[in-house]
Order: sequence, then structure tokens, then C-alpha cells
Amino acid sequence: MHHIGRYLFVLSASLLSAASARAQRSADSTSFDSTAYRYAQTIRVGDLKEHLSVLAADSLEGRETGQPGQKKAAAYLVEYYRSQQLAAPVGDSSYLQKFPIIESSWDQPFVAIDGKRFTLFKDFYAFPAMAEPLDTLVDEVTFVGYGIAGERYDDYQQVDDDVRDQAILILSGEPMGRDSTFLLSGTDKPSRFTTNFRAGLQAKFDMAQQRGVRVVLVVDENYEENIQRFALYAARPSLRLQSEETAQTSLLFISPEMAHALVGEKRLNRARRRITKQGKPYSFQRSTDLTFALRQDVDRLTSENVLGYLEGSDLKDELLVITSHYDHIGVTGDGQVNNGADDDGSGTVGVLELAEAFAQAKAEGNGPRRSILFMNVSGEEKGLFGSEYYTDHPVFPLDSTIADLNIDMIGRIDPAHAQDSAYVYVIGSDRLSTELHEINETANARYTKLDLDYTHNAPDDPNRFYYRSDHYNFAKHGVPIIFYFNGTHADYHKPTDTIEKISFPLLRDRTRLVFYTAWQLANQDKRIEVDVK
Repeated sequence: MHHIGRYLFVLSASLLSAASARAQRSADSTSFDSTAYRYAQTIRVGDLKEHLSVLAADSLEGRETGQPGQKKAAAYLVEYYRSQQLAAPVGDSSYLQKFPIIESSWDQPFVAIDGKRFTLFKDFYAFPAMAEPLDTLVDEVTFVGYGIAGERYDDYQQVDDDVRDQAILILSGEPMGRDSTFLLSGTDKPSRFTTNFRAGLQAKFDMAQQRGVRVVLVVDENYEENIQRFALYAARPSLRLQSEETAQTSLLFISPEMAHALVGEKRLNRARRRITKQGKPYSFQRSTDLTFALRQDVDRLTSENVLGYLEGSDLKDELLVITSHYDHIGVTGDGQVNNGADDDGSGTVGVLELAEAFAQAKAEGNGPRRSILFMNVSGEEKGLFGSEYYTDHPVFPLDSTIADLNIDMIGRIDPAHAQDSAYVYVIGSDRLSTELHEINETANARYTKLDLDYTHNAPDDPNRFYYRSDHYNFAKHGVPIIFYFNGTHADYHKPTDTIEKISFPLLRDRTRLVFYTAWQLANQDKRIEVDVK
């Protein structure tokens, strides 16, 4: 599918002129490079298939974070990096950057309102990873509208000083005015709080956590439907990255009936109507005896990022990072293995082949000028844990890191490209550096000639993929990124994501595009410029 007409890129006249000059320099510097081409040819279908037959095998049990299958995958990656004579850059010459995680599961939790007990999966549901073990009594709850703080609309504007260490009650979704326009946009266009449940919920959770809220109670208007969808997942043990912080926020979804018991049905309905009628936030407080007994069984585990380091030559103090996540979602409740051949076995074997290509170049006297870190992270499926830990505890300074090229799912074809499969989604290439975007465009035009589809790079893309893979933890620290992606498909996060469904020639070609872009980034005279704020 051609991307013209979907991708909008706007610059002022002065920036456009500068970008054109850079583009010309990039084009000049990336005229056909026979040396780069030779090493790109070492990225082969047979090698990719050989690696993936190991990493996506049933014996690795879906590579669940912290579990034996993930450890087996890590061992395979370590041995491969050692065989390519990459350096072990962590601590005392290790390829593994270990990080702590917490596994938690429910232990008969309940909530009591004025002495009446409400129980998990009947009156409310919650995910252990988003609810701290809690045994406390509060004497007040604050209704905070929809729990949204923005420029045009801010539910917290009157209560910021009153909600720290307290419980709040919020509505799901986002507010609308009496003329059926959305108050956040002032138009008939909804925001992420409507179009993307996951992204909107995460944003509300973050806003509450930033204000020190202890417990967020979300009135789920579709409770009966959602309890059927989410109860199975909420009942399972879940993981979170262990934090040094002590105060955390807990998130609970409650039925409308439980909300009525808490603040009164008439009062809640009046508050909702008032926000709609007046087109502005409304809050109130209600005194109550509210007991939280959110008991959990907690185990402390470790997981690992796998790092292979190739030192550069004259510019070795600058670093290019190439990432994938090698974890997946484990085994289903009925014992089926989620092999994760595409997600993200495909990206992981791509990184291995990239490491081999650059290692061979160096062994033959054509190594990169800048250093390269090949990093396979764990915990992505649980919340980008591994990349978050690395960027919070970097082995190499982030201010010396020129870019992150992240590969997450590049072995399949999504429904939008069923008739035009020579494509790859490119996300984030222009968010921080126009030069990075141009280098990738030029590399593709010169060598791989894929359709670079920017659909999911649009700021209003409802999927918000820019925020959902490991590159984002680099981007939020100001490191330019590119996220290479094939889109989702019918086998996404299912046991049917298996190796026989991988298009290995397409996986090879997409990996070669990453190689050519990496080759340019690692070898040009000046590090790429960060010019987008």
C-alpha cells in the first residue's frame, strides 16, 4: 500500500532549506557503497530461519519474562554474540544486564464501603501489576470527573492539593459538551481517551500517579462486558518492574453499582450531567469509611537484557544502539505455547544477523567508525521493562548514544498489504531528527526499495505504536529512533504466531534496510543532528 497522501510532514521554510541541504549531503555520502552491499548480503534467509527455529521452538515455552524459556533464549543469544567475538560490556565482562521484577497475584482482596464488602470479579476487577498490595482505611473519596488534565480541560484544577495519598473516583472515557462536541478538542473528533482504551487508561493512570493519588477507582460503564474480557487476565500472576519508589498508585475498575454505593447514584449522575451541560470540570468530596484490603502473594524475580558490543574506530566514543525484544507471552491456560515467531522472534533474529554482518566487516578491516550495541531486551510484553531499565541504568551514556534502531515484528504481512507485501512500517524516524529520517529514506531508495509506510507515524494514529515498543524509552530521553514494524495480523499474541507463517525473504529485506541505515549512521563524519523539539 502506497503511503503518499497518508504521511504529512511540515517544516518552516528555513528548516526545509536546511533539511534539503542535509538530504543532499546524505545522498552524496550514500551513493552506492559496494562494501556495505557486500556485508548486507551476509544477511541470509537460511541463517534467519536457523536462528528462529531455535527461538520460536516449543521448548522455549513462549519466552515468558522471568521464566525458564526466557533464560534459555538469553543463553542462546549470549553464545551467539560470543561466537561473533562481540565484547561483553556489562559489569564484570557479562553479556547480561539483570533487572529486578516483581510477580504478584491476588490473595482474596476486597474493598469495604461503610462496612459493606465488595469482592474481586463480582463488584470490581484489577490487575495485580497496577495495584500495590494495600491494607488501609480512608475516610474520604474525591470525585475528579474523568481524571483528565489537559490544556483545554483539567479535572484536577480545583483538587490538586486534596488528592495526594487519597482515593479518587473517575468516569471512563472523556467529557462531551451538550452540543455533542468533545471538550478536550472542541470538535467532533475524539481523543485517545475514546479511540484507544489502553493508551487513554495509561494516560489517566500517569496523571493520577504524578499527583500522588493512592487509589484510582474507575467507573466502568461497560462493566458486565469487560469483566468477561479481563477477569481471566486479572486473575493470573502479573509482573512489574521493581521500583525504588515506595508510594505507588493502585487502579481498580468498579461496577456502576459499587460507585453508587460509594457516592450515591443521583449525585454521580448529576455530576456527569453538570460537566456536559456547563462544558467544564466539576469535582466533589464525600466522607466515607473506605477500606482497601488489596492483599497479594508477591515473588521477586530477575530478568535479563542481552548486550553485545562492537567497538568502533576513530569515533568509538559515540554509540549506535540496535534493539529488539526477545521475550514473549508464554503458555496459554490450556497449555498451548505462544511461540512468538513474529513477535518478536523476527526482530531478534534480525539483530543477530546485523551483529554478524558488522562483526565480519570489522574482522576484515571494514569495521564501523562508531561503536554499536546490539541489545535484545526482555519484559517488553509486560510494559517495556528491559528498555526502561537500560535507559534508567545505561551501560553507555545516553548523551553519547546517537540513535536507537528498534525492530519489533518484521516477519509477516498485515491485512492492509495483502496485495503489496514489499513494505515496512516506519515509525518515529522524524520525531527527533529529520536527518535520521532522510538517511533511512535514502538507504531504502538506494538499496532495498521497500514501500516505507508511515501510516502509524501519524501523531493521531489511534494505535499509538510509537509509545508501545522499546524505542520509546530512548526517545523520551531525547535519543532519535526508528521503529521498524510489519503491523499486526490475525495471529498477534496467539499460539498461531509460528515460524511457518514467516516470510523469510521479506524478513531478510527489512533487516537489510536496517543494516544500510545503521552503516550510514555508524560511519558518516558527523553524528546525526537532533533538530525536532
